[in-house]
Amino acid sequence: MAVTQTLSDGLKREYEVIITKKEIEKLVDQKFESIAKEANLPGFRPGKVPVSVVKNRFGKQVLGEVVRESVDAATKDTMEKNKLTPSSQPKIEIVSFEEGKDLKAKLLVEIMPDFEIPDLSSLDITKPVVKISDKEINDAVEKIAKENVGTREIAKDRPAKKGDTLVIDFIGRIDNEPFEGGEAKGHNLKLGSNTFIPGFEDALVGSLKGKTTQVKVTFPKDYQAKNLAGKDAVFETKINEIKEDVEVKIDNEFAKTLGMNDLEALKKAVSEQISKQHQQQSRDKAKRQILDKLADTVSFDLPETLEKEEYNNICKAMNPNSKPETGKNDETNPDPDKGMSKEEKLDASAIAKRRVRLGLLLSEIGRKNNIKVEEEDTRNAMMREIQKYPGQEKQIMDYLKNNPEAQQQLSGPIFEDKIIDFILELANVKEKTVSVDELYKEEEMGLKQEATKAKKSNRVVDKNKTKKTTKKVSKKS
Repeated sequence: MAVTQTLSDGLKREYEVIITKKEIEKLVDQKFESIAKEANLPGFRPGKVPVSVVKNRFGKQVLGEVVRESVDAATKDTMEKNKLTPSSQPKIEIVSFEEGKDLKAKLLVEIMPDFEIPDLSSLDITKPVVKISDKEINDAVEKIAKENVGTREIAKDRPAKKGDTLVIDFIGRIDNEPFEGGEAKGHNLKLGSNTFIPGFEDALVGSLKGKTTQVKVTFPKDYQAKNLAGKDAVFETKINEIKEDVEVKIDNEFAKTLGMNDLEALKKAVSEQISKQHQQQSRDKAKRQILDKLADTVSFDLPETLEKEEYNNICKAMNPNSKPETGKNDETNPDPDKGMSKEEKLDASAIAKRRVRLGLLLSEIGRKNNIKVEEEDTRNAMMREIQKYPGQEKQIMDYLKNNPEAQQQLSGPIFEDKIIDFILELANVKEKTVSVDELYKEEEMGLKQEATKAKKSNRVVDKNKTKKTTKKVSKKS
């Protein structure tokens, strides 16, 4: 086998690979001999099949296997001998091959860029923190009480009002004909909850127990059941009971109904839950600062394949209704940016560059510091995902077990979080006390805002690239 480098352009490498006919024939003969020793064909004793018979029966199949295995071995050998770390799956194309002649192939690979990890201890991060007040805890307990309010039948007959819960039987008709899903008995409906078709609950305000009311409504034009959307309907509705809310007294007895020993234990549990929420929000804001600072710090060439893949993903998000150009392969050439303006394409390109650069940088920080996603991490993530689909646990588990790509989607965020935690331990983190409103005040972070941030980062790193004088650290394993 002969391997000759034919291209070295940025991160792109190209090699011409020649596998001689003698090498191929040798491998083919070895396979024929191996098959002959194990073959069990009619008319021959096991292991006594002549090689000539094996050639006639399996010749093309064996040749195909040898070519495939030889090309795979050549790819692996070339990568190892040249100490190449690919950024994506290498591509090998067979340029020419005929039986009895040399095989000529072309290997194309994009390698990982070389760059220096910045001094993480020099990152200045301001972490917003909130001190939990008694008022915040009490407000949360009151909210829980409102969510657990009970009802009782009204002691004295009166017209129904907003806030009451009605126990009703109803049947809906369109053009005097009942329709599927338009009937129920003993249904509890809280007036003012806006859980029914617009106008339905308002029509029942003022109704009396034991009375039947004809409620006229029009289904919204965007109603989920297309056969009902925009149509007029009449619901024959009988009021069986009128119930009013029972005021909940926040005391030890109330706490016990929620499984707590007393009110103090409930408040403690609420405080801990609020604390966890605040800590997560605080960490998310610190993480955003880390990513912004890293994005402005390191400059290096990006693998074209990774950048293109990310660009396509962003275009699909920005332009979800795009369609492939006529005559092109829908899978390999989806043209996700078709119909997008020049500015939108520039935005998508800027975001793609920033995301790929950050992804490679975080991965390198993880690799250099031996940060890994353990099996237990992935297993826990799978269990959390399964819990989102009650009743479908087995199907989701089977899907995840048999789909490595789905597992990777779960483990990717875990890996990133571990790296962020590692950086937070090294960085110069200062806490700043803020109000709850300040902590949860979210910057708008749609694709347009990300594009603005990305363009700024890209300008900074491009400027740094021209000034860079520090020695690069190789990323080769």
